[in-house]
Amino acid sequence: MPETIGFIGLGLMGRPMATNLIKAGYSLVVHSRSPQPVDALVALGAKRAETPADVARQVTRLVTMVPDSPDVEQVLEGPNGVFSALERGTIIIDNSSIAPGVARRLAAKAKSLGAQMLDAPVSGGEIGAVSGTLSIMVGGDADAFEKVKPILDVMGNPEKVVRIGEAGAGQLCKVCNQMVIAGTLGVVAEAFALAKKSGIDAEKMREALLGGFASSRVLEVHGERILKGNFKPGFKTKLFAKDLKIASSTLGEYQVAGLITAVAQQEINARMAAGAAEEDYSGMAKVVLELARLD
Repeated sequence: MPETIGFIGLGLMGRPMATNLIKAGYSLVVHSRSPQPVDALVALGAKRAETPADVARQVTRLVTMVPDSPDVEQVLEGPNGVFSALERGTIIIDNSSIAPGVARRLAAKAKSLGAQMLDAPVSGGEIGAVSGTLSIMVGGDADAFEKVKPILDVMGNPEKVVRIGEAGAGQLCKVCNQMVIAGTLGVVAEAFALAKKSGIDAEKMREALLGGFASSRVLEVHGERILKGNFKPGFKTKLFAKDLKIASSTLGEYQVAGLITAVAQQEINARMAAGAAEEDYSGMAKVVLELARLD
């Protein structure tokens, strides 16, 4: 029988990820700040827990999926946190996107308590979370990774569940992932602005580019969003702003010039200033379109 899994954080990404685990036959003990998604998971057969500590008492496999470093720290180290009730031998899978240094520190603390922690940020947005096709970048002990890979394979595409290295490596990989997406999205926005302003058919331009070397998931998915003006969130602007802030800090830590990332960060800052924090982050394309007097 599949083991019981604790799951903390049932937001836009966490809820479908937890749902997929239930569909795969796992028993879940769930906790989240908002009661509605907990109610929905309980209706599917999950067990409700009142605190993170309550989750930790009942499982030895525990997933966290919350917005930012302070949220993970609160869940693990706060009052009634996971670390206060941790069973020896527990493996914590943190699917949140947080600062690599925080991931390393928390992994070391988990180890001191007789547990193991993997930093396992994901890529693929709400679409990937619902379909169970996320890419998952994992940092931490190789043995722990092998033990929980069947769990990760349910939430992600098994071919894209990759152990990158030791603690913190998964978060560093996620930083690189967000940098590539940000840079690509910025240029895709410029291409659409040029197409629109020059009078060529932007939809046909996208179709042609998707058939060649310029093809990318960003052009495919976010290019369609730009064409339709649909910025309903699959991943919110405020979370991408947080990720780029982590990227900027990490680039500075390792003394790597991040010229393109810096421009993308300012475009996201402009969207935040425009009150678009809850929109999809692909709305950063609007900054370029507005500068070209197209929006």
